[in-house]
Amino acid sequence: MSSEPALTAAGGVRLIDSKVSGVIERPFRFLPLAARSGSFCLVVALGLAGCAGGTNMAATDTATKHSETVMAADPVRWSQALEQEPDWYSGAEAVRIADNVLLYQNQNGGWLKNIDMAKVLSEPEKAHLKAEQANADAQTTIDNRATFTQMEYLLRVYKATGQEKFKKGFMRGLDYLLDAQYEDGGWAQFYPIRKGYYEHITFNDGAMMGVMRLLRDVSEGKGAYAVVDTERRQKAASAIGKGLNIILRTQIKVDGRLTAWCAQYDRHTLTPAKARAYELPSISGSESVGIVKYLMEIENPSPEVIRAVEGAVAWFEQAKLTGLRLERKKDTALYKGYDVVVVNDPGASPLWARFYEIGTNRPIFVGRDGIIRDHLSEIEQERRAGYSWYVNSPQALLEKSYPQWKQKWASRQ
Repeated sequence: MSSEPALTAAGGVRLIDSKVSGVIERPFRFLPLAARSGSFCLVVALGLAGCAGGTNMAATDTATKHSETVMAADPVRWSQALEQEPDWYSGAEAVRIADNVLLYQNQNGGWLKNIDMAKVLSEPEKAHLKAEQANADAQTTIDNRATFTQMEYLLRVYKATGQEKFKKGFMRGLDYLLDAQYEDGGWAQFYPIRKGYYEHITFNDGAMMGVMRLLRDVSEGKGAYAVVDTERRQKAASAIGKGLNIILRTQIKVDGRLTAWCAQYDRHTLTPAKARAYELPSISGSESVGIVKYLMEIENPSPEVIRAVEGAVAWFEQAKLTGLRLERKKDTALYKGYDVVVVNDPGASPLWARFYEIGTNRPIFVGRDGIIRDHLSEIEQERRAGYSWYVNSPQALLEKSYPQWKQKWASRQ
């Protein structure tokens, strides 16, 4: 028998991810030697001059400034590319990365996932990517924030530099997203369609909602999106209209009441569908948050949208887990160097399970064998540590976003 505390959604237990602190430590990363050698030599030379003079404070101050400049030039990772100050996007490093993004763009206008777009490419690597662009069968996806993230980045660099090639790359990506939409309004993980669960309408990891948000910005034509022509803006408006229809049609009902959403749906029947072995038809405590946030961002929401939000919020309240805490136990012999365990903690903040059984609100945990279990401890360690089984994002939705939205719109229902 497992000694793990039982998880219920009736308000009896709750879960948090325990951390020592909320501070994220980033190790200092030096510039490549070739990029910093000149400044480094100047710092050393000025420092020696100051020492020789005994009181050459000006030289010492200059050396310090050069040293600070070297330290400040921390290379931007691709995961940080959309987090920079506006002025950064006009600089040489931003342009270099944008050139990379164009090299990785497929012939159909989209991108593959899990690629470090900020990597410094050698000339042979650039030549190889240019040759690959002619491959009409290259896989292209919106999974793991691919395609719509590259598009937003290109648009920012275009706005900052005015270089037409970046605008052109954005437009090709936009045409790809518009072409990739199913006629009924959903988007699959991969387009051209890749057989298997990849062809499901995919909310998982924010895939479809990332596309919807970008197309909404395009349709409104605000800020940098004003460069999009009228025809494409109209197509984007039509696309998000059809997408909204799919969102409302796929909200799961239990005993006649609206709840939330599955992570993916069968493209033909619009019923909750299985993806990977451990991603079964269920109600998602994670993906549903992004959907509800999108619905709450709609100006002048229809009664249908208001009912969808209210139903999902009521479900989040019912599905809340209390009285438990999630801990990472370090063990270098294990996958990722730690295990994940659930412990009792009456004072813990609430969390939600990634997946709930439809109809019962029972949290479910599934390993690579595809078998449903009641406790996290009952699945293999590789899946315990390698997947996010609990989330806390509904808490901010319930405590902050929803009350603000309700005050503004819910009275219209």
